[in-house]
Amino acid sequence: MTRSSIAACSALALLWTAGPVLAQDARPLRIGASIDGALTADDASAPEDAYRFEDYRFQARAGQRLEAMLRAADFDAYLEVRADGEDEPLAQDDDGLGEGTDARLRFTPEADGTFILRARTLSGLDGGDYSLSLRERPRPPRAPRPTAIRLGQTLNGSLGDRDPELEDGGRYDAFVFRASAGERLVATLESDAFDPVLRVGRMNGPDFEELAQNDDAPGGGLNSRLVFVAPSAGDYVIYATSLSEGEGAYVVGLEAAPPPPPSKPVAIGDEIEGALGDDSGRTDDGQRADLYRFSGSAGQRIAVEMSSGDFDTYLALRRLSDNSILVEDDDGLGQGTDSRLAHTLDADGDYLIEARGFSEEAEGDYDLKLMEVPPPPAPTAMGLGQTLEGEIADDDPQGDGGRRYDAYVVSGQEGQRVQAILRSGDFDALLEIGKAGDEFAALAQDDDGLGEGTDSRLTFSLPEAGDYVIRAQPLAADGRGLYSLELVDLGPAPKPGSLLVGTTVRGTLGETDAIDDDGVYFDAYRFQAKKDEKLRLTLVSNAFDAFIDLGEDGDAFESLATDDDGLSDTHARLDWTAPEDGWYVVHARAYGPNQTGAYALTVERQPAAREP
Repeated sequence: MTRSSIAACSALALLWTAGPVLAQDARPLRIGASIDGALTADDASAPEDAYRFEDYRFQARAGQRLEAMLRAADFDAYLEVRADGEDEPLAQDDDGLGEGTDARLRFTPEADGTFILRARTLSGLDGGDYSLSLRERPRPPRAPRPTAIRLGQTLNGSLGDRDPELEDGGRYDAFVFRASAGERLVATLESDAFDPVLRVGRMNGPDFEELAQNDDAPGGGLNSRLVFVAPSAGDYVIYATSLSEGEGAYVVGLEAAPPPPPSKPVAIGDEIEGALGDDSGRTDDGQRADLYRFSGSAGQRIAVEMSSGDFDTYLALRRLSDNSILVEDDDGLGQGTDSRLAHTLDADGDYLIEARGFSEEAEGDYDLKLMEVPPPPAPTAMGLGQTLEGEIADDDPQGDGGRRYDAYVVSGQEGQRVQAILRSGDFDALLEIGKAGDEFAALAQDDDGLGEGTDSRLTFSLPEAGDYVIRAQPLAADGRGLYSLELVDLGPAPKPGSLLVGTTVRGTLGETDAIDDDGVYFDAYRFQAKKDEKLRLTLVSNAFDAFIDLGEDGDAFESLATDDDGLSDTHARLDWTAPEDGWYVVHARAYGPNQTGAYALTVERQPAAREP
């Protein structure tokens, strides 16, 4: 990376054209307040213009029952709430108000803190006027004691505004029944007045712990039917509720569930030719399926493969004792619609293979294989800076997705950036990296990241010191052939440079620069700003599609505002107001991965508004 600072260059002004303002600061919002606002072209938008939004910051206590409502006549309203500084929403809602396209979000924080409420469009940049309110909901009345329901009984009921309320706003009635361990029961809920939803669980003090749920019973229609296997003896509770806060009369029932489809005994090593058709059994979810039963031992690693030329296959491995799903797969056998799963058994006992189609009415012939697979061999030690040649062959270990692979172990320190490059003229290369251990779980992967065809390049920052495993493999399960693997030590991520407001820096993105989780190179710069200072950031490049990402300075970069094409089709411009005194970081980066080249970044004060 090369950088040089010069005074703001007037030549850049010749490139500037009017563009939308995409930055938006979170405004303070008090619980109990209502706000009239509008989403306009001056408000922030999500990457790729997915939606337009305004953010509001509020303080809340743990356990505080909150409700936000967003009403808009000009757009489909959508609400999100997240912890301040976090990217993932804690709760979200589209049409929860039940009056068209307005949103109602109910949220109870688990801890004291600061939260961000995002008022946004469902999609697109067409905004308009809106009203937003945030209030504390009263504590719910004590729920009445559940009504007892016996096996073989049906009860009539009605949902209305006198019934207790779920956290998401729906009304419910509760019914209690007793079951023995492993007992199979089926609960039904039918209504002509609303779309029924069944929930079954247990009470943990005052809290309902859901174990199973059903909206629409197999076979079409809106009524609910839920097959439930009691994991242990005791009392269980049925919640009879609705999908969208509907009210009215219903009938709830409880009866013994029909036995599961008969299972056929198989042994590890068997290869089976089967067929799905009208005489096949049905799962509890109404899927046409064949079940195969086998015995296994703790620590034994098995693989199941299912292929068919007639339908898209689907596999599930269940524990026989409680019918719980341990692992399932759709298209894991490689490119196509065939299935493969692998699993290390955690206990001695009997297991079930559920062989079915992806669609409910799949039919036709299939082949099934049950195999014991040896534990993967220890990975080969490989040092950073080393390049080696290898070959994917039929006797190499096979991953859960059916691909043959070679594994290499490398040691590194926390924050160290490791780059692996896999080249092959015989197959489409795929790289994966994961923490060393008994079970491999990929932390990152890459297919065509080298940008030169089908070769791979994976750059990864180690989250902690220790050993990591890199898998060199083909993208397709039948890929075989020669390859070369190169490991490069990129060192720690570069520290941000610095620039002054009113200056321009020129730099070059290259393969030794920092790289984000999406494989995009960037240079980082720190600058200082005052509260309410209005700044303009411009990134110009003739080599790549420019993208500006602005965040607070800290241990972890947290984006506050972004812009892609605010200046032109490939140049970025972001108008932004500093929310507080402090240091901020701007990432000068490309829009997509593997883009490199020269750029110019300017940070300056926004020009004064002209008098009308």
